[in-house]
Amino acid sequence: MEIGLAHYLTVAAVLFVLGILGIFLNRKNVIVILMSVELMLLAVNINLVAFSSHLGDLVGQVFAMFVLTVAAAEAAIGLAIVVVFFRNRGTIAVEDVSMMKG
Repeated sequence: MEIGLAHYLTVAAVLFVLGILGIFLNRKNVIVILMSVELMLLAVNINLVAFSSHLGDLVGQVFAMFVLTVAAAEAAIGLAIVVVFFRNRGTIAVEDVSMMKG
């Protein structure tokens, strides 16, 4: 049995749905939300690479590298914000983020 495009798309869809569920079911922990966003970006990368390989074009793989770069920057900046927020408030609860206005 050969692994085809449908298998990659199924795995990517499952990862994307897990990322969405992680965001909507757990709105209290910022770290879980960041990990869920990363999962969703990885699912998109799987789709880009799978279609790129299926079509015999390298554009999708190059674009996946750009998405990985942006995801790494997002993770670094997001974690830095979480660390600063934890130092100021003593918690990383999402409900307390609205107190930062002003």
